[in-house]
Amino acid sequence: MKDDSTLSANDTTVWGRRRFLNTAALTGLTLGAAACTEKESGAANAPAAAPAAAPDAAHAGTNATHLKPGELDTYYGLWSGGHTGDMRVLGLPSGRELMRIPCFVPDALVGWGITNESKKIMGTKPDGSLRYTVGDSHHTHASYKDGNYDGRYAWINDKINARIARIRLDYFICDKITQLPNVQGFHGIFPDKADPVDPAINYTTRVFCGAEFSIPLPNAGLDDGAQYRSMFTCVDAESMEVRWQVLIDGNCDLTATSYDGKLAATNQYNIEMGVKYEDMMSSERDACLFFNIARIEAAVKAGKFKTVGSSKVPVVDGTHTANQDPKTALTAYVSVPKNPHGVNASPDGKYFICAGKLSPTATVIELAKVLDWFDGKLEKLDSTIVAEVEIGLGPLHTAFDGRGNAYTTLFLDSQVVKWNVEAAIKFHAGDKAAKYVVDRIDVQYQPGHLNASQSETKAADGKYLAVGCKFSKDRFLPVGPLHAENEQLIDISGDKMVLLADHPVRGEPHDFIIFKRELLQPKQVYSLDEFPLAIKDPKESGVFRNGKKVTVKMTSQAPAFSLREFKLKKGDEVTLILTNLDKIEDLTHGFAIPNHNVNFIVNPQETASVTFIADQVGVFWCYCTHFCHALHLEMRTRMIVEA
Repeated sequence: MKDDSTLSANDTTVWGRRRFLNTAALTGLTLGAAACTEKESGAANAPAAAPAAAPDAAHAGTNATHLKPGELDTYYGLWSGGHTGDMRVLGLPSGRELMRIPCFVPDALVGWGITNESKKIMGTKPDGSLRYTVGDSHHTHASYKDGNYDGRYAWINDKINARIARIRLDYFICDKITQLPNVQGFHGIFPDKADPVDPAINYTTRVFCGAEFSIPLPNAGLDDGAQYRSMFTCVDAESMEVRWQVLIDGNCDLTATSYDGKLAATNQYNIEMGVKYEDMMSSERDACLFFNIARIEAAVKAGKFKTVGSSKVPVVDGTHTANQDPKTALTAYVSVPKNPHGVNASPDGKYFICAGKLSPTATVIELAKVLDWFDGKLEKLDSTIVAEVEIGLGPLHTAFDGRGNAYTTLFLDSQVVKWNVEAAIKFHAGDKAAKYVVDRIDVQYQPGHLNASQSETKAADGKYLAVGCKFSKDRFLPVGPLHAENEQLIDISGDKMVLLADHPVRGEPHDFIIFKRELLQPKQVYSLDEFPLAIKDPKESGVFRNGKKVTVKMTSQAPAFSLREFKLKKGDEVTLILTNLDKIEDLTHGFAIPNHNVNFIVNPQETASVTFIADQVGVFWCYCTHFCHALHLEMRTRMIVEA
C-alpha cells in the first residue's frame, strides 16, 4: 500500500477511493454512513500514517507530558465544558485539569447559581429562581492585542439559550452573561483583533456571534421555513451589550475574524434554508459569508436599520438582494463546497480556510481579494478562492503551526492531515507537481475540533496540537454505556506528527485555545474594595432586622466565623453576607447551612451573599466546607431558628 502521507490530490490510486459526497443529497448521506461503517469494521480503513520521526527532544519524547513534581506547565488551555455549561482550564503539555469556571449552569462546589452575585450574572425569573439551569457551551476564545492574546478576557457561548459569557482572566471568573435577541442555536463566536477603521485601536472591542438555527422574526409559531431567517450579532467586549445584528440568507456555523479588524466571516452549511436534513444537503455548494464591519457600523450610525419585535437592537440587511453592488455591500457570499464546518484564519493574516465536511476539500480564501471585491476591483467574488484541494474524508476544523502548514481534522478518516497552504495554492493554480499534503496521523476516533499552541495568533509556535475525539471506544477502561471522550495531544514540532498522550474527558467539550503561560498574570487574592457589601472588620458583624427581612453580616478568618451563633424567627427572609478576611493565597472558606440548599465559597478577601427563607424551626450547624486549617472541622457557627 502506498504511503498516503505525501500524496498530492491528483494521485488517482488513492483519491479515487477518497472522493466523497459530491452527488445528490440522499445518496451522499448513504455513502457517508457506509464510510463510517467501513471504518468501524476495518473493511476499508484509511492508510495508516507513515512511521513517525523522533520528536523534538526539547519538549516531546516519552516524558514530554509527564512533568516532575512541582514543575509547571508551559501553556494554558481554555476548553469548553459542553453540557456542563462551564469553561475548563488545563495545563499543557501535561493535560492536567486545573479548574472549571462555572458560567451557564449551577455549580455546587463554589456556589454558582446559589449566591446572589452569581444569580445576578446568570439571570433570574421574577420569583428569584434561575432563568435557566442547563447550558451547552461550545466555543471559547480570548481577547487580543497586537495580534496576540492580552490576558484580559475570554468568552464562551451557550448554544441552547443563545447566551454569551465573559470570563475575567485575572481571577478566572465569569463576570457577565448576555442573552442575544432574535436568534436560536447560537454557535460560533470570535472576538475582533483590531478596529476596522482606527489603527490605534489594536485590541479587541467586539465579539461576533453566529446563529445556527433560522427562525421566524419575530418568532411566531410559523411552519413555513421559507419565512425563517438567521442573524449575525456583534457584542461589545466591555459592556457586553449587543451593538447590532445583520439579517442574512442561510445560516451561521463557526466564526472567524481578520487581523486588521476589517472582516468577519461565518461558514454556512444551510444556504438552502432547509428545515429537514435532506434539504440542508441539497446544494452542491454552500458559502463562507463575509461581513464588512466598517460599512455595517456606518449603516447603523446613519440609521439604516430596523428592529425586530420588542428588541431595540439595530438590524441591518445583509441578504443577497440588498447587497448586489460590491462598493456598497455589507456582506459577501463566497461559494464553498457543500456543508462546510469550520472557518479559520491563518496566523499570517492572509487567508481564511473553510473545510468541506461533506466534501473532501479545504477552501483557501485570500482576504486581500475579498477587500478588493468590496472596493469594486474584483469582478467575480469567487475569484477570492485561491485554492480548493482535496485533503481527506470529512474535513472539519483547521489549526496552524506558524510555518505555513495547516492541520485539519478528518472526521470519517479518523485522522489529522497536515498540509501546506502555499503548496495547495500552487497546485490549485495548475502546478500538479506541488505536494501539498505533508503528513497524516491516525487519531482515536472521529475527531472534531483541534487547535495548536498559539495557533489563532500571529505568534503561532508550532509545538503542540490538541485534538478532541468524539468517540473513545477501546482507549480507556469501560464505565458503562456512556463513554468518556478522548482529548489527544500531538507533537507538531517536526516534519512528522507524533502522538504524545490520551486524556479521557467528560463529554461533551468542543473548542479550545492554547497559549503561553506568560501571557496571563492571574491574581491570587481578591481586593476587598471590589465588593460593595464587604465587611472589612469583624466588629461590623451582627444580625440586622427590618420586619421579616433579616441581614446577617459575618466574616471568616481561619479557624473561626465572626459570629458564634445567630438567631432568627421562622419565616424570616434572610440575606447572609460573608467576607473572607484571610489574605493568604489558597486559603478559601466555604459556608454551608444544612437543609437550606446553601453552600458556597469565599476566596481570600472575597465577599458573597445568599438569600433564603428560614422556614424550619431548629438548630442548624453552619460549617466551613473548604479545608482551611488544622481546626477546619471545628470552624462552625449555629443558626438558631425560633418559632
